[in-house]
Amino acid sequence: MPMTQTAAPRPVQILIVEDNPADARLVREVMRDSKILNEIRWVPDGVEAMASLRKQGKYTDAPRPNLIFLDLNMPRKDGREVLAEVKADPDLRRIPIVVMTSSQAEEDIARAYDHHANCYVRKPIDFEQFHSVVKTLENFWFSTVEIPTR
Repeated sequence: MPMTQTAAPRPVQILIVEDNPADARLVREVMRDSKILNEIRWVPDGVEAMASLRKQGKYTDAPRPNLIFLDLNMPRKDGREVLAEVKADPDLRRIPIVVMTSSQAEEDIARAYDHHANCYVRKPIDFEQFHSVVKTLENFWFSTVEIPTR
C-alpha cells in the first residue's frame, strides 16, 4: 500500500506593527517558543504596515498575515489610521487585529472597537505579565478560535 504524504503544516503568519523595537522583540521571543509553527514579521510604523499588507514596494512577496498585533501610537501613520484602513478594505478586513498598546484612554478603546478591532489589550510594563499576555493571546487566536485563511 503506497504511503501518502501529508502536507507539512503551514506556518501562522503574524505581523507586528510596533515602533518600539524592544516591544516587538518581546512578542517575537514569546512566540518563538510556541508550539505553533509561526513566521513573524515586524514593521515599525503604519506606512510600512500598509505597504506590506498591500504588497507594495519592497513588500511584493510579503505573506498575508493571519493575525496583526497593532500599536496605536506610532510615527508617520498611527495604528488608528491603519486599523481604519484595514477594516475598510474588502481584501484585508477579515484579518484579525489585536490592538496592543500602552494607551489607557477610553476614547482610544472605544475608537478601536468602532473601527472593528478584534480585541484591545494594554501592554503590561512588567516582563512576566507581558509574557503572560502574549501567551494568552497566542493560545486564544491559534488554539481556540477559527480564523479565515483569506
